[in-house]
Amino acid sequence: MAYTTLHFDQTGAVATITLNRPDVLNSFDVTMMGEAQDAFRRVSADRTVRAVVLTGAGRGFCAGQDLGATTAGASAVGIDADFVRQGYNTLVALIRECPKPVIAAVNGVAAGAGANVAFACDFVLAAQEVSFVQAFVKIGLVPDSGGTYFLPRAVGIHRAAALTMLGDKLPAERAEAWGLVHEVVPQTVLLEKAQALAARLAQMPTKAIALTKRLLNASATNDYRAQLEAEAVAQQEAGRSQDFAEGIAAFLAKRPPRFTGE
Repeated sequence: MAYTTLHFDQTGAVATITLNRPDVLNSFDVTMMGEAQDAFRRVSADRTVRAVVLTGAGRGFCAGQDLGATTAGASAVGIDADFVRQGYNTLVALIRECPKPVIAAVNGVAAGAGANVAFACDFVLAAQEVSFVQAFVKIGLVPDSGGTYFLPRAVGIHRAAALTMLGDKLPAERAEAWGLVHEVVPQTVLLEKAQALAARLAQMPTKAIALTKRLLNASATNDYRAQLEAEAVAQQEAGRSQDFAEGIAAFLAKRPPRFTGE
C-alpha cells in the first residue's frame, strides 16, 4: 500500500511510522486512519520488524480527530458508533495486539484520540514541551480510543476523572510522575532516544516480549488464578522457542545472547 498521509521507514529491525498531516497537527481523517491501520497490520505480520516507533511530523504528535472531517462519521442524529468501532477501536486493538513492542515518540501536541493512541503504546517517550489533553469534553463528547480503559488503570479513578471531565492539559513531566510516560527528554533528542530504545528491544527475544504483552493485556480482566494459568501457558510457549534455547546456551557459555526473535 502506498501511503499519502504517513511515512513508513524501516532501518534494520526497527520500523518507524510517522503520521504526516502536519498542517492539521496530524489529526486523523479517514485516509490516515486507514493507512495507520494498514501500517500496524504490516509490522505485525513482517518477521523482519521487531520493534516499532510511532511519531508525528512537524509540531504535533496527533491532535485527535480532524474536526473538519467529522461529517464522515456523523449524521443527523450525531456520531455513529461504527465510525468509532471501525476507526479508533480497530487502531488501538492493532497497537495492543501487535506482537512487537510499540514506542510512542510524542513530539508535540497529543490531544483527544491522539493522547489515547499514545497511551495505548507499550512505551511513551515525550518531549519536555509536550502536554496531553483529554479534549473530548470541550466539544461535548466522551473519551474514546481506550481512554476510559487505560487512564484509570494507570493513574487511578480520581485522576482519570479530573483529566477526562475537566479537559485540562497534563504536562509531560507530570504525566511521567503519574506513570503515563516512560521518559521525558529534550525535543532535540526525542526521536534518537525512541529509536535507540527500539533498537535495544529489537535485539531482545521478540517472541517472549509478544507473550509478555499478551499477558499484560489479559491481566486487566483476569482474576489471579486465571492469570497464573495464562502465565503457565505462555511460559510453555516461550520455553519452546529458539530464543530460549539461545538464552540458555549463552548463559552457560558466559556470552551475550544472540536472539533472533524466533
